[in-house]
Amino acid sequence: MRKTSLTVLVLALGVFGIITTEMGMVGVLPRVSAELGVTPSAAGWLVGVFALVIAVSGPFTTLLASGIDRKKVLAAAIAVFALSNAVYALTTQYEVMLAFRVVPALFHPVFFAVALATAARLVPVKDATRATTTVFAGVTVGFAFGVPLTSYLAEHLSLASAFWFGALVNLIAFLGILRFVPSMPVGQRLSYGAQLNVLRRPRMWLTITSVVLVFAAMFSVYGYFAEYLGQVTHMDGTWVSAMLMAFGIVMILGNFAFGSLLRRSLVGTAVAYPVLCLVVYVLLYAVGPLLAPMILAVLIWGAVHSGGLVVSQSWLGRDASDAPEFGNSLFISFSNLGITVGTAVGGWVLAEYGARQLAWVGSGFAVAAVMVMGLRLRLRWERIGAGRGAEGAAALGAAGDVGVAGAVSAADVAGAEAASRGD
Repeated sequence: MRKTSLTVLVLALGVFGIITTEMGMVGVLPRVSAELGVTPSAAGWLVGVFALVIAVSGPFTTLLASGIDRKKVLAAAIAVFALSNAVYALTTQYEVMLAFRVVPALFHPVFFAVALATAARLVPVKDATRATTTVFAGVTVGFAFGVPLTSYLAEHLSLASAFWFGALVNLIAFLGILRFVPSMPVGQRLSYGAQLNVLRRPRMWLTITSVVLVFAAMFSVYGYFAEYLGQVTHMDGTWVSAMLMAFGIVMILGNFAFGSLLRRSLVGTAVAYPVLCLVVYVLLYAVGPLLAPMILAVLIWGAVHSGGLVVSQSWLGRDASDAPEFGNSLFISFSNLGITVGTAVGGWVLAEYGARQLAWVGSGFAVAAVMVMGLRLRLRWERIGAGRGAEGAAALGAAGDVGVAGAVSAADVAGAEAASRGD
Protein backbone atom coordinates (compact mmCIF):
# COMPACT_ATOMS: atom_id res chain seq x y z
CA MET A 1 0.00 0.00 0.00
CA ARG A 2 2.91 2.31 0.78
CA LYS A 3 4.28 1.80 -2.74
CA THR A 4 0.87 2.64 -4.16
CA SER A 5 0.83 5.90 -2.21
CA LEU A 6 4.30 6.77 -3.51
CA THR A 7 3.14 6.03 -7.06
CA VAL A 8 0.20 8.42 -6.73
CA LEU A 9 2.53 11.10 -5.33
CA VAL A 10 4.91 10.59 -8.28
CA LEU A 11 2.00 11.11 -10.66
CA ALA A 12 1.09 14.28 -8.77
CA LEU A 13 4.70 15.45 -9.10
CA GLY A 14 4.48 14.84 -12.85
CA VAL A 15 1.34 16.96 -13.02
CA PHE A 16 3.13 19.66 -11.01
CA GLY A 17 5.99 19.62 -13.53
CA ILE A 18 3.62 19.84 -16.47
CA ILE A 19 1.66 22.76 -14.99
CA THR A 20 4.91 24.53 -14.13
CA THR A 21 6.04 24.08 -17.74
CA GLU A 22 2.70 25.18 -19.19
CA MET A 23 1.83 28.12 -16.95
CA GLY A 24 5.31 29.13 -15.75
CA MET A 25 5.83 30.70 -19.17
CA VAL A 26 3.17 33.31 -18.29
CA GLY A 27 5.35 34.85 -15.58
CA VAL A 28 8.52 35.04 -17.70
CA LEU A 29 7.11 36.35 -20.99
CA PRO A 30 8.65 39.84 -20.60
CA ARG A 31 12.11 38.25 -20.15
CA VAL A 32 11.53 35.92 -23.08
CA SER A 33 10.49 38.86 -25.26
CA ALA A 34 13.61 40.82 -24.31
CA GLU A 35 16.14 37.99 -24.53
CA LEU A 36 14.83 36.47 -27.75
CA GLY A 37 14.24 39.84 -29.39
CA VAL A 38 10.55 39.38 -30.22
CA THR A 39 7.49 41.52 -29.58
CA PRO A 40 5.32 40.87 -26.49
CA SER A 41 2.47 39.69 -28.74
CA ALA A 42 4.77 37.16 -30.44
CA ALA A 43 5.99 35.95 -27.05
CA GLY A 44 2.34 35.54 -26.03
CA TRP A 45 1.99 32.83 -28.65
CA LEU A 46 4.24 30.65 -26.49
CA VAL A 47 1.29 30.46 -24.09
CA GLY A 48 -1.58 30.59 -26.58
CA VAL A 49 -0.30 27.90 -28.92
CA PHE A 50 0.14 25.51 -25.99
CA ALA A 51 -3.55 25.72 -24.99
CA LEU A 52 -4.69 25.61 -28.62
CA VAL A 53 -2.75 22.42 -29.37
CA ILE A 54 -4.15 20.76 -26.23
CA ALA A 55 -7.73 21.67 -27.13
CA VAL A 56 -7.42 20.40 -30.71
CA SER A 57 -5.27 17.30 -30.31
CA GLY A 58 -6.15 15.91 -26.88
CA PRO A 59 -8.65 13.14 -27.72
CA PHE A 60 -6.74 12.05 -30.82
CA THR A 61 -3.32 11.68 -29.18
CA THR A 62 -4.92 9.82 -26.27
CA LEU A 63 -6.61 7.43 -28.70
CA LEU A 64 -3.31 6.77 -30.47
CA ALA A 65 -1.63 5.96 -27.16
CA SER A 66 -4.47 3.76 -25.87
CA GLY A 67 -2.80 0.48 -26.84
CA ILE A 68 0.60 1.16 -25.25
CA ASP A 69 1.78 0.09 -21.78
CA ARG A 70 0.62 2.89 -19.45
CA LYS A 71 3.99 3.11 -17.70
CA LYS A 72 5.76 3.67 -21.03
CA VAL A 73 3.22 6.34 -22.01
CA LEU A 74 3.68 8.23 -18.72
CA ALA A 75 7.49 8.00 -18.85
CA ALA A 76 7.70 9.10 -22.50
CA ALA A 77 5.33 12.05 -21.95
CA ILE A 78 7.14 13.40 -18.90
CA ALA A 79 10.52 12.91 -20.63
CA VAL A 80 9.32 15.17 -23.45
CA PHE A 81 8.52 17.88 -20.90
CA ALA A 82 11.96 17.57 -19.30
CA LEU A 83 13.62 17.79 -22.70
CA SER A 84 11.51 20.76 -23.76
CA ASN A 85 12.46 22.74 -20.66
CA ALA A 86 16.12 22.02 -21.38
CA VAL A 87 15.63 23.36 -24.92
CA TYR A 88 14.01 26.54 -23.53
CA ALA A 89 17.03 27.04 -21.29
CA LEU A 90 19.56 26.56 -24.08
CA THR A 91 18.00 28.15 -27.15
CA THR A 92 18.21 31.77 -28.26
CA GLN A 93 15.87 31.23 -31.21
CA TYR A 94 12.18 32.08 -30.88
CA GLU A 95 11.19 29.57 -33.58
CA VAL A 96 12.90 26.73 -31.71
CA MET A 97 11.19 27.65 -28.46
CA LEU A 98 7.81 27.87 -30.21
CA ALA A 99 8.30 24.44 -31.78
CA PHE A 100 9.09 22.96 -28.37
CA ARG A 101 5.90 24.47 -26.98
CA VAL A 102 3.91 22.56 -29.60
CA VAL A 103 5.64 19.20 -28.98
CA PRO A 104 4.94 18.87 -25.21
CA ALA A 105 1.41 20.22 -25.70
CA LEU A 106 0.72 17.10 -27.78
CA PHE A 107 1.72 14.93 -24.81
CA HIS A 108 0.02 17.06 -22.13
CA PRO A 109 -3.50 15.54 -22.44
CA VAL A 110 -2.04 12.03 -22.80
CA PHE A 111 -0.17 12.31 -19.49
CA PHE A 112 -3.15 13.79 -17.65
CA ALA A 113 -5.63 11.24 -19.02
CA VAL A 114 -3.41 8.24 -18.28
CA ALA A 115 -2.23 9.57 -14.88
CA LEU A 116 -5.80 10.05 -13.64
CA ALA A 117 -6.90 6.61 -14.82
CA THR A 118 -3.73 5.01 -13.43
CA ALA A 119 -4.20 6.61 -10.02
CA ALA A 120 -7.75 5.23 -9.89
CA ARG A 121 -6.58 1.77 -10.97
CA LEU A 122 -3.89 1.47 -8.31
CA VAL A 123 -6.22 1.81 -5.32
CA PRO A 124 -9.45 0.13 -4.20
CA VAL A 125 -12.49 1.57 -5.94
CA LYS A 126 -13.66 3.31 -2.76
CA ASP A 127 -10.37 5.26 -2.67
CA ALA A 128 -10.34 6.26 -6.35
CA THR A 129 -11.60 9.79 -5.71
CA ARG A 130 -8.93 10.36 -3.05
CA ALA A 131 -6.23 9.15 -5.45
CA THR A 132 -7.33 11.36 -8.34
CA THR A 133 -7.74 14.31 -5.97
CA THR A 134 -4.11 13.81 -4.94
CA VAL A 135 -3.05 13.84 -8.60
CA PHE A 136 -5.06 17.02 -9.15
CA ALA A 137 -3.24 18.55 -6.19
CA GLY A 138 -0.25 18.75 -8.53
CA VAL A 139 -2.20 21.35 -10.50
CA THR A 140 -2.97 23.54 -7.50
CA VAL A 141 0.55 23.23 -6.08
CA GLY A 142 1.87 24.15 -9.53
CA PHE A 143 -0.20 27.33 -9.52
CA ALA A 144 0.66 28.10 -5.90
CA PHE A 145 4.42 27.49 -6.01
CA GLY A 146 5.66 26.29 -9.41
CA VAL A 147 4.55 29.34 -11.39
CA PRO A 148 5.69 31.97 -8.81
CA LEU A 149 9.03 30.18 -8.31
CA THR A 150 9.64 30.09 -12.07
CA SER A 151 9.01 33.83 -12.21
CA TYR A 152 11.25 34.45 -9.20
CA LEU A 153 14.16 32.49 -10.68
CA ALA A 154 13.88 34.33 -13.98
CA GLU A 155 13.83 37.69 -12.21
CA HIS A 156 16.57 37.11 -9.64
CA LEU A 157 18.89 34.58 -11.31
CA SER A 158 18.34 34.10 -15.03
CA LEU A 159 15.73 33.04 -17.54
CA ALA A 160 17.69 29.85 -18.17
CA SER A 161 17.62 28.95 -14.46
CA ALA A 162 13.82 29.16 -14.47
CA PHE A 163 13.64 26.64 -17.31
CA TRP A 164 16.29 24.39 -15.76
CA PHE A 165 14.06 24.25 -12.67
CA GLY A 166 11.20 22.95 -14.84
CA ALA A 167 13.53 20.42 -16.46
CA LEU A 168 14.69 19.17 -13.05
CA VAL A 169 11.16 18.69 -11.70
CA ASN A 170 10.10 16.75 -14.78
CA LEU A 171 13.29 14.67 -14.69
CA ILE A 172 12.63 13.68 -11.06
CA ALA A 173 9.07 12.73 -12.00
CA PHE A 174 10.43 10.67 -14.92
CA LEU A 175 12.78 8.75 -12.60
CA GLY A 176 9.94 8.28 -10.10
CA ILE A 177 7.70 6.81 -12.79
CA LEU A 178 10.45 4.37 -13.81
CA ARG A 179 10.93 3.35 -10.18
CA PHE A 180 7.43 3.29 -8.68
CA VAL A 181 4.83 2.92 -11.45
CA PRO A 182 4.25 -0.77 -12.23
CA SER A 183 4.21 -2.01 -15.79
CA MET A 184 0.65 -1.80 -17.09
CA PRO A 185 0.34 -3.44 -20.49
CA VAL A 186 -3.05 -2.97 -22.11
CA GLY A 187 -4.73 -6.36 -21.94
CA GLN A 188 -8.11 -6.08 -23.63
CA ARG A 189 -7.62 -2.88 -25.60
CA LEU A 190 -10.73 -0.92 -26.49
CA SER A 191 -11.06 -0.28 -30.20
CA TYR A 192 -11.03 3.29 -31.45
CA GLY A 193 -14.67 2.88 -32.37
CA ALA A 194 -15.63 1.70 -28.88
CA GLN A 195 -13.92 4.70 -27.33
CA LEU A 196 -15.40 7.16 -29.81
CA ASN A 197 -18.80 5.62 -29.12
CA VAL A 198 -19.11 7.73 -25.98
CA LEU A 199 -19.54 10.75 -28.25
CA ARG A 200 -22.68 9.23 -29.77
CA ARG A 201 -24.57 9.66 -26.51
CA PRO A 202 -26.64 12.85 -26.26
CA ARG A 203 -26.02 13.02 -22.52
CA MET A 204 -22.28 13.24 -23.13
CA TRP A 205 -22.64 16.39 -25.21
CA LEU A 206 -24.73 18.06 -22.51
CA THR A 207 -22.07 17.10 -19.98
CA ILE A 208 -19.30 18.43 -22.23
CA THR A 209 -21.21 21.69 -22.72
CA SER A 210 -21.56 22.12 -18.97
CA VAL A 211 -17.81 21.54 -18.50
CA VAL A 212 -17.03 24.20 -21.12
CA LEU A 213 -19.38 26.63 -19.34
CA VAL A 214 -17.92 25.87 -15.89
CA PHE A 215 -14.38 26.60 -17.09
CA ALA A 216 -15.56 29.70 -18.94
CA ALA A 217 -17.13 30.85 -15.65
CA MET A 218 -13.88 30.18 -13.79
CA PHE A 219 -11.42 31.79 -16.19
CA SER A 220 -13.47 34.71 -17.48
CA VAL A 221 -12.71 36.24 -14.07
CA TYR A 222 -9.55 34.47 -12.88
CA GLY A 223 -7.85 35.16 -16.22
CA TYR A 224 -7.89 38.85 -15.28
CA PHE A 225 -7.06 38.42 -11.59
CA ALA A 226 -4.36 41.10 -11.58
CA GLU A 227 -6.47 43.57 -13.57
CA TYR A 228 -9.43 43.12 -11.22
CA LEU A 229 -7.41 43.66 -8.05
CA GLY A 230 -5.46 46.52 -9.60
CA GLN A 231 -8.30 48.45 -11.20
CA VAL A 232 -11.15 47.70 -8.78
CA THR A 233 -9.44 47.20 -5.41
CA HIS A 234 -6.46 49.46 -6.31
CA MET A 235 -3.85 46.99 -5.07
CA ASP A 236 -0.28 47.57 -6.22
CA GLY A 237 1.98 44.92 -7.72
CA THR A 238 3.25 43.70 -4.35
CA TRP A 239 -0.27 43.19 -3.06
CA VAL A 240 -1.35 41.40 -6.24
CA SER A 241 1.62 39.02 -6.00
CA ALA A 242 0.76 38.27 -2.37
CA MET A 243 -2.87 37.64 -3.30
CA LEU A 244 -1.82 35.28 -6.10
CA MET A 245 0.27 33.30 -3.64
CA ALA A 246 -2.54 33.22 -1.06
CA PHE A 247 -5.02 32.21 -3.76
CA GLY A 248 -2.82 29.29 -4.78
CA ILE A 249 -2.25 28.08 -1.22
CA VAL A 250 -5.99 28.13 -0.48
CA MET A 251 -6.54 26.21 -3.73
CA ILE A 252 -4.51 23.32 -2.34
CA LEU A 253 -6.81 23.05 0.67
CA GLY A 254 -9.94 23.55 -1.40
CA ASN A 255 -8.93 20.79 -3.80
CA PHE A 256 -9.00 18.18 -1.05
CA ALA A 257 -12.20 19.61 0.45
CA PHE A 258 -14.01 19.17 -2.85
CA GLY A 259 -12.57 15.68 -3.17
CA SER A 260 -14.19 14.83 0.16
CA LEU A 261 -17.52 16.30 -0.98
CA LEU A 262 -17.38 14.28 -4.20
CA ARG A 263 -17.00 11.07 -2.22
CA ARG A 264 -20.24 11.91 -0.44
CA SER A 265 -22.22 13.02 -3.49
CA LEU A 266 -20.83 13.38 -7.00
CA VAL A 267 -23.99 14.77 -8.59
CA GLY A 268 -24.83 17.09 -5.70
CA THR A 269 -21.31 18.52 -5.58
CA ALA A 270 -21.14 18.94 -9.35
CA VAL A 271 -24.41 20.86 -9.56
CA ALA A 272 -23.58 22.93 -6.48
CA TYR A 273 -20.21 23.99 -7.91
CA PRO A 274 -21.39 26.62 -10.46
CA VAL A 275 -23.85 27.89 -7.84
CA LEU A 276 -20.90 28.49 -5.51
CA CYS A 277 -19.10 30.29 -8.36
CA LEU A 278 -22.13 32.55 -8.78
CA VAL A 279 -22.14 33.38 -5.06
CA VAL A 280 -18.41 34.15 -5.12
CA TYR A 281 -18.71 36.49 -8.12
CA VAL A 282 -21.57 38.40 -6.53
CA LEU A 283 -19.36 38.75 -3.44
CA LEU A 284 -16.42 39.97 -5.56
CA TYR A 285 -18.62 42.61 -7.19
CA ALA A 286 -20.01 43.75 -3.85
CA VAL A 287 -16.70 44.12 -1.96
CA GLY A 288 -14.38 44.78 -4.91
CA PRO A 289 -13.50 48.40 -3.98
CA LEU A 290 -12.91 47.54 -0.28
CA LEU A 291 -9.40 46.33 0.61
CA ALA A 292 -9.95 44.27 3.78
CA PRO A 293 -13.17 42.53 2.67
CA MET A 294 -11.58 41.84 -0.71
CA ILE A 295 -8.65 40.02 0.90
CA LEU A 296 -11.14 37.67 2.58
CA ALA A 297 -13.10 37.36 -0.68
CA VAL A 298 -9.93 36.32 -2.55
CA LEU A 299 -9.38 33.48 -0.07
CA ILE A 300 -12.97 32.28 -0.52
CA TRP A 301 -12.57 32.65 -4.29
CA GLY A 302 -9.44 30.49 -4.27
CA ALA A 303 -11.11 27.76 -2.22
CA VAL A 304 -14.06 27.58 -4.62
CA HIS A 305 -11.96 27.97 -7.79
CA SER A 306 -9.86 24.94 -6.83
CA GLY A 307 -12.83 22.60 -7.10
CA GLY A 308 -13.49 23.22 -10.78
CA LEU A 309 -10.85 20.72 -11.92
CA VAL A 310 -11.72 17.64 -9.91
CA VAL A 311 -15.48 18.34 -9.93
CA SER A 312 -15.67 18.77 -13.71
CA GLN A 313 -13.47 15.72 -14.35
CA SER A 314 -15.68 13.58 -12.10
CA TRP A 315 -18.86 14.95 -13.69
CA LEU A 316 -17.65 14.14 -17.20
CA GLY A 317 -16.08 10.84 -16.16
CA ARG A 318 -19.45 9.42 -15.11
CA ASP A 319 -20.57 9.51 -18.74
CA ALA A 320 -17.36 7.93 -20.06
CA SER A 321 -17.06 5.09 -17.54
CA ASP A 322 -16.44 2.53 -20.27
CA ALA A 323 -13.59 4.56 -21.84
CA PRO A 324 -12.06 6.44 -18.86
CA GLU A 325 -8.82 7.58 -20.48
CA PHE A 326 -10.60 8.88 -23.57
CA GLY A 327 -13.09 10.57 -21.25
CA ASN A 328 -10.24 12.23 -19.38
CA SER A 329 -8.83 13.49 -22.68
CA LEU A 330 -12.22 14.97 -23.55
CA PHE A 331 -12.20 16.73 -20.20
CA ILE A 332 -8.76 18.18 -20.83
CA SER A 333 -9.59 19.36 -24.36
CA PHE A 334 -12.98 20.87 -23.60
CA SER A 335 -11.84 22.47 -20.35
CA ASN A 336 -9.17 24.24 -22.40
CA LEU A 337 -11.90 25.30 -24.83
CA GLY A 338 -13.81 26.72 -21.86
CA ILE A 339 -10.71 28.63 -20.76
CA THR A 340 -10.35 30.06 -24.27
CA VAL A 341 -14.01 31.10 -24.44
CA GLY A 342 -14.01 32.56 -20.95
CA THR A 343 -10.86 34.62 -21.35
CA ALA A 344 -11.99 35.87 -24.77
CA VAL A 345 -15.36 37.07 -23.50
CA GLY A 346 -13.81 38.39 -20.30
CA GLY A 347 -11.19 40.31 -22.29
CA TRP A 348 -13.87 41.93 -24.43
CA VAL A 349 -15.90 42.99 -21.37
CA LEU A 350 -12.75 44.27 -19.66
CA ALA A 351 -11.94 46.47 -22.65
CA GLU A 352 -15.49 47.72 -23.19
CA TYR A 353 -16.97 48.01 -19.69
CA GLY A 354 -14.14 47.81 -17.14
CA ALA A 355 -12.75 45.21 -14.77
CA ARG A 356 -15.55 45.31 -12.20
CA GLN A 357 -18.07 43.96 -14.71
CA LEU A 358 -16.05 40.75 -15.09
CA ALA A 359 -17.91 39.38 -12.08
CA TRP A 360 -21.12 39.41 -14.12
CA VAL A 361 -19.47 37.57 -17.00
CA GLY A 362 -18.48 34.74 -14.67
CA SER A 363 -21.96 34.81 -13.13
CA GLY A 364 -23.59 34.48 -16.54
CA PHE A 365 -21.49 31.46 -17.48
CA ALA A 366 -22.20 29.89 -14.07
CA VAL A 367 -25.96 30.27 -14.49
CA ALA A 368 -25.75 28.75 -17.97
CA ALA A 369 -23.77 25.80 -16.55
CA VAL A 370 -26.43 25.14 -13.90
CA MET A 371 -29.15 25.20 -16.55
CA VAL A 372 -27.33 22.70 -18.77
CA MET A 373 -26.60 20.44 -15.80
CA GLY A 374 -30.25 20.58 -14.83
CA LEU A 375 -31.28 19.55 -18.32
CA ARG A 376 -28.73 16.75 -18.26
CA LEU A 377 -30.25 15.37 -15.06
CA ARG A 378 -33.90 16.08 -15.83
CA LEU A 379 -33.88 14.03 -19.02
CA ARG A 380 -32.68 11.08 -16.91
CA TRP A 381 -30.93 9.35 -19.75
CA GLU A 382 -29.19 7.11 -17.24
CA ARG A 383 -32.51 5.38 -16.53
CA ILE A 384 -33.34 5.07 -20.19
CA GLY A 385 -29.95 3.47 -20.78
CA ALA A 386 -30.37 1.08 -17.87
CA GLY A 387 -32.25 -1.31 -20.07
CA ARG A 388 -29.46 -1.46 -22.61
CA GLY A 389 -27.12 -3.86 -20.91
CA ALA A 390 -23.59 -2.99 -19.90
CA GLU A 391 -23.74 0.61 -21.09
CA GLY A 392 -26.76 1.36 -18.93
CA ALA A 393 -25.22 -0.36 -15.93
CA ALA A 394 -22.03 1.64 -16.32
CA ALA A 395 -23.98 4.87 -16.57
CA LEU A 396 -26.03 4.08 -13.49
CA GLY A 397 -22.94 3.15 -11.53
CA ALA A 398 -21.25 6.35 -12.57
CA ALA A 399 -24.32 8.37 -11.63
CA GLY A 400 -24.05 7.25 -8.02
CA ASP A 401 -22.27 9.01 -5.22
CA VAL A 402 -18.96 7.23 -5.68
CA GLY A 403 -16.84 10.05 -7.13
CA VAL A 404 -14.24 9.27 -9.74
CA ALA A 405 -14.54 5.58 -8.96
CA GLY A 406 -17.60 5.62 -11.19
CA ALA A 407 -15.33 6.46 -14.09
CA VAL A 408 -13.25 3.31 -13.67
CA SER A 409 -14.17 0.41 -15.92
CA ALA A 410 -14.36 -3.21 -14.83
CA ALA A 411 -11.01 -3.82 -16.49
CA ASP A 412 -9.49 -0.99 -14.45
CA VAL A 413 -10.85 -2.49 -11.24
CA ALA A 414 -9.24 -5.81 -12.13
CA GLY A 415 -5.99 -3.98 -12.83
CA ALA A 416 -6.19 -2.23 -9.48
CA GLU A 417 -6.63 -5.51 -7.66
CA ALA A 418 -3.68 -7.04 -9.50
CA ALA A 419 -1.51 -4.00 -8.77
CA SER A 420 -2.49 -4.14 -5.09
CA ARG A 421 -1.44 -7.77 -4.88
CA GLY A 422 1.87 -6.79 -6.45
CA ASP A 423 2.48 -4.22 -3.75
